[in-house]
Amino acid sequence: MEQVLAFVPTVILILCRITSFFVVAPVFSFRTIPNSFKVGLAAAVTLITFTVVGSQSPVQMDGLFFLLIIREIMVGILLGFVATLFFNAVQIAGFYMDMQIGFSMANIIDPMTGVSSPLLGNFKFMIAIMLFLTFNGHHYFLQAIMDSYRWIPLDNGLFGQLANGSLSDFLVRTFATVFTIAFQLALPVLAAMLLTDIGLGLLTRVSPQFNIFVIGVPLKIIIGLVVLTILFPGFISLFHDLFMQMFETMKQMLGLIGKTG
Repeated sequence: MEQVLAFVPTVILILCRITSFFVVAPVFSFRTIPNSFKVGLAAAVTLITFTVVGSQSPVQMDGLFFLLIIREIMVGILLGFVATLFFNAVQIAGFYMDMQIGFSMANIIDPMTGVSSPLLGNFKFMIAIMLFLTFNGHHYFLQAIMDSYRWIPLDNGLFGQLANGSLSDFLVRTFATVFTIAFQLALPVLAAMLLTDIGLGLLTRVSPQFNIFVIGVPLKIIIGLVVLTILFPGFISLFHDLFMQMFETMKQMLGLIGKTG
């Protein structure tokens, strides 16, 4: 019994990291997934992870144990947050397109996140989720959180990386990368809408009798939907590259936090 109780602090720390990751990470954090399933999955992954790496690093429950819990929660949240950023790039791209096409007034409530989201952004987000599950991305998430203990052990230097600013710099660069990706995803539609606005402006100069507000709105919607239809087959490769970059960024952050502060 004493040997079993000696590993209880280690199990608690592993559970804190995995649970906080599931709370933030895409797919697992959706409100449509029952909480009982999330709790059961977190407990199962915790037991599997403990049998692999937990028994090799026992932790003492002393006065610093509370700080260790905070550190493990922060590690799990950071991993899930980086993954969420790349999924949010899809919704940001949809917001750009909605603003240009004219769908921005038709924002809807996303049942998975519970917040208002752009129409096209929600549409592309659902496509991204389906492709992510098709690529077995949720399996890679599970593997990533379990393998994180090889990169970031329980005695990691997260607080040191926060103190010297390297982690903050990494997150700022990740933010910039996400907005760049969002702009690239929306660029074909934005270019088509720009050409449409130029054409409507020339039409107004040539034939002032045309009511540009009556003609322009449905014309931009039609052209935007046509461009999206043409681009639809390319979503597979686009989202595949997005997911690969997401996992590469998560790997870089694992290596960054794994360094001693």
